Amino acid sequence: MANKQFPEATVFYADNRFDRLARRPGGVAPDQAIKQAEAHLEELHADFADWIDNELTQLTAALTQLETTPTDVETIDRAFHSCAHLRDVGGTMGFELVTFVAANLCDIIDALKIGAVYDKDTVTCHMDALKLAKTERFRHLRPDQVPEMTSGLRRIGEIASIVPNEGEK
Repeated sequence: MANKQFPEATVFYADNRFDRLARRPGGVAPDQAIKQAEAHLEELHADFADWIDNELTQLTAALTQLETTPTDVETIDRAFHSCAHLRDVGGTMGFELVTFVAANLCDIIDALKIGAVYDKDTVTCHMDALKLAKTERFRHLRPDQVPEMTSGLRRIGEIASIVPNEGEK
């Protein structure tokens, strides 16, 4: 097969509303805006441990209710919502391990919506991992720095997320 030469690409920039607004005079220089955002994140970081505790309390309440009513869609949604908050905000605030564990738990909770069986031990394992991940000793670790924990949680998540066939219920 012959080596065909492709014509050189033409790069063009779309002129849309966002680009026009970004080019307008005034405002804050990008470097200054980044510094201000980082300073604001540092302020929020101090309160983040309290926020995690509050979110874990809400998640625990929803998951406790699921023990008695594991098919209640409203409770599943409430649990998923709290867990998704932890997943979505953890990484931004430097709690990557919290994000990993919460993402894994979100997958398990999501599987409940489509008929997976509620397993208290699986949920307890993930909640314990979340409580550990938020501690000072673990909060700055990335998931790849604790491979035993992360691979174990992944495996538990895979097993717990399996929805039984209609004949197995």
